[in-house]
Amino acid sequence: MATLRVSALTLSRKATSIARVQLGFRACYQRTCGRPSASIHHARYSTSSTTIEQPTRAPTIDRAASKLYKDADEAVADLKSGSTILSSGFGLCGVADTLISAIGRRGPDSIHSLTAVSNNAGAPGKGGLSTLTHSGQVNRLIISYLGNNKALEKKYLTGNIAIELCPQGTLAERLRAGGAGIPAFYTATGAHTFLQDGKIPVRLDESGKVLEHGKRRETRVFNKKTYLMETALTGDVAILRAWKADEAGNCVFRYLGP
Repeated sequence: MATLRVSALTLSRKATSIARVQLGFRACYQRTCGRPSASIHHARYSTSSTTIEQPTRAPTIDRAASKLYKDADEAVADLKSGSTILSSGFGLCGVADTLISAIGRRGPDSIHSLTAVSNNAGAPGKGGLSTLTHSGQVNRLIISYLGNNKALEKKYLTGNIAIELCPQGTLAERLRAGGAGIPAFYTATGAHTFLQDGKIPVRLDESGKVLEHGKRRETRVFNKKTYLMETALTGDVAILRAWKADEAGNCVFRYLGP
């Protein structure tokens, strides 16, 4: 058993440096001949009845090296197709637009089939993950709010992207649980709704037929109240916006409101 740390790509607001820092995501991976696999680690996730192995695509990290990069393009050069990206921000605030643009510049031939986890997916022409949904590099979203993004709505309704909707507080807690090594937790949010029954479509075809349903939640009753079991969310890479960062990956944030 070994600890795998997810790398986060962090941009100085003044674009003077790009840093990669360590976040506390823990995963166990299958050893091969007593040593970790040379390229792709295989994470093992256990449930009450099964153990599921799946590849992780997190970039290799040298913890002793500087976390600074000369530019955003270098910082995202080792991202892999099929990765899950955890993207910071609320609306268009706190979004790592410089890094998102750098991923976009790699193009769908270089990096594709991405899953993005965020509060929302930005707005066309204004920023956020809309850059990557428009290019087709992100083909699956886990978000709490679709909003008035009509371009994304059209892609969803015509079967060009999968969207898992998750209540905002639950989404935040699923991410926190993933970082803390907690596999699942119970919440009353969403009980007795389509979310509990898995009736919110995730993917449609061009005719509107449901190709993939939401996941039905396991329920438990505590103190005569129904709770849903929600599973943790982890990612291969996290991108966030900070004011500045140092070589050790420490980030400084500041509020730029009125």
